[in-house]
Amino acid sequence: MNDFRKSKGIGAYSSCIIFLLIIMAFTPSATAADMMFRANPEHTGVYENGGIEPTNTEVWRFPTGKWVGSSPMVSSGVVYVGSDDNNLYAIDAVSGKEKWRFMTGSRVASSPAVSNGIVYVGSSDNNLYAIDAVTGKEKWRLKTGNMIYSSPAVSNGIVYVGSSDNNLYAIDAVTGKEKWRFMTGSYVDSSPSVSKGVVYVGSFDKNLYAIDAVTGKEKWRFMTGNEVKSSPAVSNGIVYVGSYDSNLYAIDAVTGKEKWRFKTEGSVFSSSAVSNAIVYVGSRGNNLYAIDAVTGKEKWLFKTESMVESSPAVSNGVVYVESYDNNLYAIDAVTGIEKWKFYIGKDKIWFRLWEDGVGSSPAVSNGVVYAGSSDGNLYAVGVPTSQENTQTIAPTRTLTPNRPAETNGESPPLWDRNILIYLILLVFVVIFGALLYDMYYKNKK
Repeated sequence: MNDFRKSKGIGAYSSCIIFLLIIMAFTPSATAADMMFRANPEHTGVYENGGIEPTNTEVWRFPTGKWVGSSPMVSSGVVYVGSDDNNLYAIDAVSGKEKWRFMTGSRVASSPAVSNGIVYVGSSDNNLYAIDAVTGKEKWRLKTGNMIYSSPAVSNGIVYVGSSDNNLYAIDAVTGKEKWRFMTGSYVDSSPSVSKGVVYVGSFDKNLYAIDAVTGKEKWRFMTGNEVKSSPAVSNGIVYVGSYDSNLYAIDAVTGKEKWRFKTEGSVFSSSAVSNAIVYVGSRGNNLYAIDAVTGKEKWLFKTESMVESSPAVSNGVVYVESYDNNLYAIDAVTGIEKWKFYIGKDKIWFRLWEDGVGSSPAVSNGVVYAGSSDGNLYAVGVPTSQENTQTIAPTRTLTPNRPAETNGESPPLWDRNILIYLILLVFVVIFGALLYDMYYKNKK
């Protein structure tokens, strides 16, 4: 009888173990599909699942209603991206077909994050939204005091996001209840990064803050010479962040002490990528820089034809970045030599005279680079998954050097746009001069 009970107990115990293993086997990992701006909570900008190296071939393009300043994010075969047409889109990563869209009350410049089957994104209508990743249905929203340009980061069940109401928020990822908020001296458009229980975020008050992720208490702050719109990246105990004072800073993640600074041409809006002890960052001086992560010395410089506000993405030894010259560039991470470029924008001078270009940051997944553009499209550029897929989507176009721009995706010369801008300015100067001349002679009479 005792043997029977013992064997029965062992059998029940074994059944429980088997049952638990079956549940674990068929339950998707919570972290496996978690993705966010700059690829991870530390915001290193390194895409480990980049797959084979993308080529400069258009796989598909997806049209939204307006400018795509939001940066795309890829999770479980779906691309999520916001648009100035007020929508967040979910798009099949292979076919480029829309799965759903979610309308907010204003433009979506924030970049989405996905965790445990929920998409989190901010909107200029002041709300942070939690949306079911499969159905596109709202789960909850949290209203802040101003617009949200910051992109949320998710770590240990908490969503961290900044707002133009000067606060950084910590919000329960499931319930949407505020856990704490941290007030800075100005707008928080910077996107927070999270590493080892600390949240790092910049503010327009010129400071980079280190805040306890659980309590919301300040650990330290580091003052730069101007606004910090750039989002910090954390790697090997160092925080890398750019400032509008035209410097990239390396700061000890524990003490908040400066380790080095690197002077750039033009202010730094771009967020750093860190890979293999090299920091990659763009500047408004039209450059992409590669900087030694330890010494702060320049390794190479790559010059584009306009501002680089886009944040670089690194995958399999290649750096991908967008420029306001309307090109997506692929650059060798070691040498700084251009591998290819692809034209992804179209001048819309009458729409945004001073802002035309590309500010979205690329994401890389399974041999494809996804990039937003001022022309209202999300582009997928790279290696088609199969010939069958490429036959059902938009025609491909491959950049071929030294051929007309309209036939191969090559960008038109920037002097066309500049001449028009100068002509408009000249008209204003002539009109203003004529008015002054007329006033002067009227007063003389």
